[in-house]
Amino acid sequence: MFTGIVEEVGRLKNLRGGRIEISCAAVVEDVKLGDSINTNGICLTVVDFGKNFFAADVMPETFRKTSLAELNGGGLVNLERALKVGGRLGGHIVSGHIDGVGKILSIRAEGNALLIDVAAESRLLRQIAAKGSVVLDGISLTVVEAGAESFSVSMIPHTREVTNFQAKRVGSPVNIETDVLAKYVERLLNFKATPDLTKDFLASNGFL
Repeated sequence: MFTGIVEEVGRLKNLRGGRIEISCAAVVEDVKLGDSINTNGICLTVVDFGKNFFAADVMPETFRKTSLAELNGGGLVNLERALKVGGRLGGHIVSGHIDGVGKILSIRAEGNALLIDVAAESRLLRQIAAKGSVVLDGISLTVVEAGAESFSVSMIPHTREVTNFQAKRVGSPVNIETDVLAKYVERLLNFKATPDLTKDFLASNGFL
């Protein structure tokens, strides 16, 4: 599990076949084989590492469901080590399992922050709500607005400066992970085997 608070921005060193190598420093300070590192929102397992890099194997499913294949050599990636038990949860519970890829529609200044609009599939937007949490390329963010075809988040300058959003532009892809609670609520509401019992249970407990 992760928190969505980026520790370091690494660079793509190599992506060949099913193996990715990332240049970095902070996240490999105490790394061990088999550790998990959140890479642009994707939970990857360390299979090799050195003083300034780590490598991971990437499944075909990961390439299909994320923007990983679109990374170019030297591309920036957000990195976060797994949450330690007893550590501070600065963002929200993040699994590192990508639900889909969105596209940045606009980036505009709003006071001391940036307002970022992201287009996403309807199946993802059903799980995104205003003032709820969403993960973009591994960054825990609060949703400002959620519409039928897109949603928006607000980002402080510090977050942009210490993440790969320093290089994001209109049209850039972003890996999206929706909030885990939203997934379970949608599953309960749409579970075909006992739809009436599920909705009756939620209604009787004040959720509907």
